[in-house]
Amino acid sequence: MKKYFSLVLFAHSVFALPFAVIGFFLAVETTSYGFDWVKLLLMVACMILARNAAMAFNRYLDRNIDAANPRTATRDIPAGRISSRQALWFTAINSLLFIAVTAFINRICLYLSPVALAVILGYSYTKRFTPLCHLILGVGLGLAPLGAYLVVTGTFHILPVLYSLAVTCWVAGFDIIYALQDEEFDRANGLNSIPAWLGRQKALRVSEALHVLSAGFILLPMAFIPLGWCYVFGVITYCGLLVYQHRLVSPDDLSRVDRAFMTTNGVASVIFAFFFLLDLIV
Repeated sequence: MKKYFSLVLFAHSVFALPFAVIGFFLAVETTSYGFDWVKLLLMVACMILARNAAMAFNRYLDRNIDAANPRTATRDIPAGRISSRQALWFTAINSLLFIAVTAFINRICLYLSPVALAVILGYSYTKRFTPLCHLILGVGLGLAPLGAYLVVTGTFHILPVLYSLAVTCWVAGFDIIYALQDEEFDRANGLNSIPAWLGRQKALRVSEALHVLSAGFILLPMAFIPLGWCYVFGVITYCGLLVYQHRLVSPDDLSRVDRAFMTTNGVASVIFAFFFLLDLIV
């Protein structure tokens, strides 16, 4: 089991899961639907299974690319810790379990489960034909708050869509920063990314613009529902960490990309979710 946790980088679940929690409790607090532990656990199970499938498939599909890239050659499949067949089976099992779990939630979640899988699995192909692959990844993770809202209500609403758009722009922005490390490799091997297409300087500007949009979408819910100072403080902290992230990286210095990518973004999502929940309580 430990090697599969390594394959899917289980710790990176911290990115989207807090926003799924936001979507869930947003539905509980703004609709007539009450809190349900079973639905919460089913939602978390869906998040874990979907992410397992997406990461394992990405590693399977990119195994030859990862082997050729010095930065990724130590990943589990190129290093021989997991076979490509094992990764593919792991993807299939998690995908089927994901669909099965949605069947216990409601019809809309079940009907949309193949669509969600198509987005999160299809992302792995996108770097082969479009530099907008970062946005597709953002859309995949951006499904978290909307999907969690659907778990509770079975209906769509503008509020979870705003959080989904915030996550989409946030993830796309920090994925561009992460992709700076592979700019030369991607260009040399015919792979697509914003850094390979525009260069480091312009790629960072695109990342900044996406993070400004993310901050805007985080603020917009305040126009629809009463949110207090705890929420405002959460927004300020979230935006501050986005700014801090961009101060860590420059076109000439990528030594702190990992710190900007994992630590800063993980903290941003957890802290924002914490203050969102605290606002609901107080």
